[in-house]
Amino acid sequence: MQPIILYGAPHSLYTGKTRAYLRKQGIFYIERSTADPRFRNEVVPAIGRGIIPVVVLTDGTIIQDTVDILDHFERKGVPLTAYPEGALQRVLAHIAELYAVAGLTRHAMHYRWTYAKEQERFLADAFAPVSGGASAGQVMARMQSYLPMLGVTPETRSAIETSYETLLDLLEAHFADHPYLFGGQPSVGDYGLLGPLFAHLGRDPVPAGLMKTRAPRVFRWVERMNAPDADMPEYPDYPAGFLTGDTVPETLNALFRHMADELFPELSDKVAMLRDFVDRTDPVEGSPVTAKPHQRIVGTVATRFRGIAIESGVQPYAFYLWQRITDAFAALPPASAERVRAWLDGTGLSPLLALSVPIRVERRDNIEVWGARADREP
Repeated sequence: MQPIILYGAPHSLYTGKTRAYLRKQGIFYIERSTADPRFRNEVVPAIGRGIIPVVVLTDGTIIQDTVDILDHFERKGVPLTAYPEGALQRVLAHIAELYAVAGLTRHAMHYRWTYAKEQERFLADAFAPVSGGASAGQVMARMQSYLPMLGVTPETRSAIETSYETLLDLLEAHFADHPYLFGGQPSVGDYGLLGPLFAHLGRDPVPAGLMKTRAPRVFRWVERMNAPDADMPEYPDYPAGFLTGDTVPETLNALFRHMADELFPELSDKVAMLRDFVDRTDPVEGSPVTAKPHQRIVGTVATRFRGIAIESGVQPYAFYLWQRITDAFAALPPASAERVRAWLDGTGLSPLLALSVPIRVERRDNIEVWGARADREP
């Protein structure tokens, strides 16, 4: 059997999400780094930017972005779907997927780069093989330069660390009784959270030490997610698959309230900025969201994290993930939609359904493009 090729890196957030999925599904793959000449000579020209992860299928098809990669295999049929059938479980899985990008990336980047000196040797060793023509130090310095755009500043340091310790405690309480978010099978929410909780927070020496000492069950979940099997001997007779009856464990109530506190008011402020941007620029449907493929933001916005003023980059990709929540909700029958809305009301997440995003963001040819305006007739 010919393997697919996964271009990625051990310390890459999104590669970790993709790799875990391929392992769980038993998909035969070989991982290569971005230093491989085929990545530079074949993959980058095909997708227009140097970004990972990228999967090259056996027929030569190139797929970039974890959502597109996972959805490709989901459409083909896999042993363990990442999408729960239950309405509430599925919407919450998409919310966790959004939070991993729009919220938890801040914590991951903080612990990696604020503590760069304390874990310098580990990071230099990680970045050296994939730095290409630049030195590992140059690549690391570029990564550190993104911190202010993520709201990582000396003023927010304490709040970020308190927030992360709270998250660990909430996850620890959940994994005391359940191997995955929604039972005995990982969802897109699990895979999403794994990205930052493995590649940065579960491997880099400083945050990994914190996770092991404060939340050992969370660390076991990280190991479990990277295993090719269910890997849950701590839960005797725990049933395989998602919990039946669209059950959501009570331990998730506090966890998703925490996510709401992290996502808002930042997402509200970003919607307002996007609305102004769309009014000023009137993007053409199908056009790239940024002038250059490697650019990930369309501007910045003044907002707040845990009550502290920050300047945060507005990333169209976050709106793409947000749409997965609203699209899943829009497809529900009325009774299911009412139950989901009530649950979100109780955890402070209902603004995800109430806020009007002015334009869709789509994915075409491995980049984000503008979709239809919400204020225009189709």
